[in-house]
Amino acid sequence: MRVVRQEVDPLVVEGGDWRTQMDAGAAFVQRQRGISGEIYGVTTGFGDSCDVVVKPEQHARLAVNLTRFHGCGLGNQLSVEACRAVLAARVASLSRGCSGVRVSLIEFLVELINQDIIPVIPEEGSVGASGDLTPLSYVAAVMLGERRVYYRGEMRDTSEVFKEEGISPFRLLPKESLAIMNGTSVMTALNCLAYDKAVYLEELACRITALATEALVGNRGHFDPVLFAMKPFPGQASAAARIFRDMSPINHDDSRNHLQNRYSIRCAPHVIGVLSDALVWMKQHIEIELNSVNDNPVVDVNEERILHGGHFYGGHMAFVADALKVAVANVADLLDRQLALLVDSRTNNGLPKNLSGARGEAITINHGLKALQIGVSAWTAEALKGTMPASVFSRSTESHNQDKVSMGTIAARDALRVIELTVQVAAACLISSVQAVQLRARVEELLVLTPVLQAML
Repeated sequence: MRVVRQEVDPLVVEGGDWRTQMDAGAAFVQRQRGISGEIYGVTTGFGDSCDVVVKPEQHARLAVNLTRFHGCGLGNQLSVEACRAVLAARVASLSRGCSGVRVSLIEFLVELINQDIIPVIPEEGSVGASGDLTPLSYVAAVMLGERRVYYRGEMRDTSEVFKEEGISPFRLLPKESLAIMNGTSVMTALNCLAYDKAVYLEELACRITALATEALVGNRGHFDPVLFAMKPFPGQASAAARIFRDMSPINHDDSRNHLQNRYSIRCAPHVIGVLSDALVWMKQHIEIELNSVNDNPVVDVNEERILHGGHFYGGHMAFVADALKVAVANVADLLDRQLALLVDSRTNNGLPKNLSGARGEAITINHGLKALQIGVSAWTAEALKGTMPASVFSRSTESHNQDKVSMGTIAARDALRVIELTVQVAAACLISSVQAVQLRARVEELLVLTPVLQAML
């Protein structure tokens, strides 16, 4: 993520075993094809055309043609941040040294990242096995000097940018275009972005819950660490501890403190904690995928073998994304319910209806945050609708060769959309909680906030 945020530049390390392994693997592939070795996608056609034998003099054209017939991506373009993440993810996988590509290919991709010449990648067109073929074709095509790139805040023709920067197009050898394209780096990159945003949302949801509970004169005891030691899900206990810590003990001797607050307050750690705990295994899955060999075929350098398998299948990434959007959408629903408590004069312990700050004659014409709540209802509903798991919509495709596919990239795109909607919900709930606390303080001088919550006002 630091590379994606441009906080650090990736560096290709000089020397080391990894270079030796990559060079050996690349040389073995080229040697095998030269002695009529059968290598999928190098000496054969692609997909269900793998029984078509390609003559040696056509191998180079085959590699380039793969990039071109997959140039059919549609829909909106992925953001420059997402496309930069795709490049970083592909570098991480190919540099494992089992994909039969040269070190110079890695160096070229790293140079694109460091010069911020980022392929423009359409977001639609991947079924998540064989990997992200169509979107990753835009990476391979840019290396050839084709299609378009993000450059200095604009979308430009790659050929023009290369000419300006004095960059020569990269000559892809047989197998190298397939190695770039036949992997899971788009769904993995999108999951990295989604995970990063979800971690922030998890922390923010705890903070908003503490602020909303203060505004409602809620019961701090619902978050007592002793209580949560009795049901020790780590994420749930952590969420409760943070809410408990952020709330001031001074405000909670009030007779209006209900013995039991409504579930959206009392059970907030149980909702947020599901996300907290899920993020632990999600991080593990994403890191494994990110640092894995996920193309086909691959090279066993030590035994000099070509292995044909299915590591391009994005099942784990699909499951991460599908689970993440469910956990995040539940947080959106939780915050939506907390907002409903805050704006309703029947449930907000004496605060003005719709959290209106109007006084005097203006009270009759001021509707406070009424419309904001309607917006939150819409965003929450859309987030919940987006939780349908994409991975169960596998479709047999490509002449039934790809008869079971992961839909991992669709799942990851859905997860990012659910997170975007939940961020909007959280922003509205934060505004409302701040307004509620300020209205409470207007009439009750004894309301005391911890420094953490005070900083949010």
